[in-house]
Amino acid sequence: MANAKECLILAAGNGTRIASLSGSAPKPLVPLFGAPLLEHIVLSSHAAGIERFVIVVGYRADAIRRWLAERPLGDISVSVVENPDYHKANGVSALAARRLLKNPFLLLMADHIFEPKTARALLGQPIAEGEVILGVDYNIDRIFDLEDATKVQVQGKHIVAIGKDLVEFDALDTGMFLCGPALFERLESAKKDGNCSLSDGMRCLAQERRLGAFDVRDGHWQDVDTPEAFAYTERIFERDFLESPILRRFVHV
Repeated sequence: MANAKECLILAAGNGTRIASLSGSAPKPLVPLFGAPLLEHIVLSSHAAGIERFVIVVGYRADAIRRWLAERPLGDISVSVVENPDYHKANGVSALAARRLLKNPFLLLMADHIFEPKTARALLGQPIAEGEVILGVDYNIDRIFDLEDATKVQVQGKHIVAIGKDLVEFDALDTGMFLCGPALFERLESAKKDGNCSLSDGMRCLAQERRLGAFDVRDGHWQDVDTPEAFAYTERIFERDFLESPILRRFVHV
């Protein structure tokens, strides 16, 4: 039984590293297999059991609002929150949605695609008060851009260190988090000069032994934040994302 029916998607950044593909459009609207990345995220989450979405926008918020208004999503509920400080780190975007999320929720990035079964398995994990559970991938050899990936050190069921520059690590951060509202308190406490990243908040949780690790095992995911990563994702999409609602749309046409 899923612990959460709500999902927070961070879609505020300007995506400078993928600008050669997006032009002036926001990164969440870059099309992959005929659908914007944001649609991949929403539909895969919905297939995993999510019913309500809170999407934080910033750069070209008008374009994302327009797409949401024009794209019928059936019974999916979507609330949009605008982060005027989108040029800051992603923890600030998460904090912008604080008042709308009072129960456990799935936290996702707008540029990480995944299989619904992976999100479904994460949602099925019991989460303790004040805890966050991060989906981690121990299959390090299959990662496309290891240098750019966020690494984690795991001891037992807990993550004890997280960051892109870790020298010693056991697994990789998939960008999929099962959270309680206490996450926002940790992000607030991690703020310096009005800025903080998600990893800053996660480091606070790791120090308290409140950052759990969930092994995604054979579940596939991909961070699509550079032209090279996008091209790689196009190549492997039909092989690795068979459960994707986007791919199934083409199969049934």
